[in-house]
Amino acid sequence: MEERDLVLRSNGLRVWYGPFLALKDVDLDVKGNMVTALIGPSGCGKSTLLRSFNRMNDLIPGARIEGRVEFNGRNIYEGAADPTELRSRIGMVFQKANPFPKSIFDNVAFGLRINGYTGDLAEAVERSLTQAALWDEVKDRLNKSAFALSGGQQQRLCIARALAVEPEVILMDEPASALDPIATLAIEQLIRELSRAYTIVIVTHNMQQAARVSDETAFLMVDDDRAGYVVEHDNTDKIFTNPTDERTEAYITGRFS
Repeated sequence: MEERDLVLRSNGLRVWYGPFLALKDVDLDVKGNMVTALIGPSGCGKSTLLRSFNRMNDLIPGARIEGRVEFNGRNIYEGAADPTELRSRIGMVFQKANPFPKSIFDNVAFGLRINGYTGDLAEAVERSLTQAALWDEVKDRLNKSAFALSGGQQQRLCIARALAVEPEVILMDEPASALDPIATLAIEQLIRELSRAYTIVIVTHNMQQAARVSDETAFLMVDDDRAGYVVEHDNTDKIFTNPTDERTEAYITGRFS
């Protein structure tokens, strides 16, 4: 793969929380316009790795980073990098839907307004809600509270809010774990659709979900000191049908969790 095809790359990444080493020497390449899934047992650093891609770990007291994380070839941890600008280009969707206590319209428009958007706000909101497959369900109640939406709708609203500022990358931390099967299917279908225009990295504990939605999968586990590291990263079909490492096969087949 040529260098220009890479959107995100970590090299020798180490993340500490105080004295605890959470991630150890992580090298990972994320390709553009694809879905990369991060899988592995609880506590192996999947969410820590995800947050490293847009400097969300900066907000955690005691967190410290070593190594490089590159976005389009530039180290996002160098002194001149602006974390706020970075997070508008690398959006985040969390495990639990977190709409603001505002109307549906104002939730989607929030990032545009704080970034000084001068275009047609109503058009941008409609575009984002349409991309998030939510427009037809809410177009007649845009001034209603976001909390009136179902859990699945709230999660799609949060995705629309992330899309509104036109990011290049969307990070998703178990975006469907709190949803029922029907809402989960809607989120999965949305992820596949969005990957045509966006680079997506998703953390999931659901092996079937990883197999359904992702193009590539990285399997993480912990060493004897509880530091997370990448065991194997490959095409999703290969990871799930013919992994190179026996530890990957053991995890996917449920022989350890």
